[in-house]
Amino acid sequence: MPLLYDLAKLTVGRALRLGWHPRVEGLEHVPRHGGAILAGNHLSVADELFLAAVTPRHVAFWAKAEYFSGRGPRGWLRRQVVNGMGAIRVERAGGRAVLSAFDAAIPVLRAGGLVAVYPEGTRSPDGRLHRGRTGVVRLARDAGVPIIPVGVLGTAEVLPIDARLPRRHPVTLRFGPPITIAGRVHEPRDVRLLTDEVMATIQALTGQEYVPRYAPKRETQAA
Repeated sequence: MPLLYDLAKLTVGRALRLGWHPRVEGLEHVPRHGGAILAGNHLSVADELFLAAVTPRHVAFWAKAEYFSGRGPRGWLRRQVVNGMGAIRVERAGGRAVLSAFDAAIPVLRAGGLVAVYPEGTRSPDGRLHRGRTGVVRLARDAGVPIIPVGVLGTAEVLPIDARLPRRHPVTLRFGPPITIAGRVHEPRDVRLLTDEVMATIQALTGQEYVPRYAPKRETQAA
């Protein structure tokens, strides 16, 4: 576990656990060793904080490419943070630039790491669960790892969009059994079908209403 990440778990993570007492179910489904993708619904930026706080292993999250190349004192500090946290660089230019982020995640997964992915591609604008993008299944297939579905509830109330300070509200995180991708993708339509299976499993964990269309992208959302 990266040193800065370990320090964050001891400070921020501990504060979240003591302050909110998040309810955690199914944590035994997260493997103690080996690579896996944690695929969850996305309600708030607090999702990542609580996921990292309750998961005993290091979880690699995504960070904007600008954070890896900023200049001046603030840029230097951001570089130290994202590198020290073991973050994965993601470009926001679209096209092949975005795919490079998934390419960067493959060696992390193959080396036995955990990577968090939000298949909706952005935070839900209305609290509902939106159609998943197929990148999560493609990444699992290419890296040869399972997908662990994660359902998070309550984080939108803890840290609403544009809120400056967190609020007290119950938080629940539910981890589902691994979904194996290996050997199940034989043609392009299988990727879509498996993505829908992942989203259906997440919905079963959260009880959210499902929307069969993509959520609109937010300008501030990195991944």
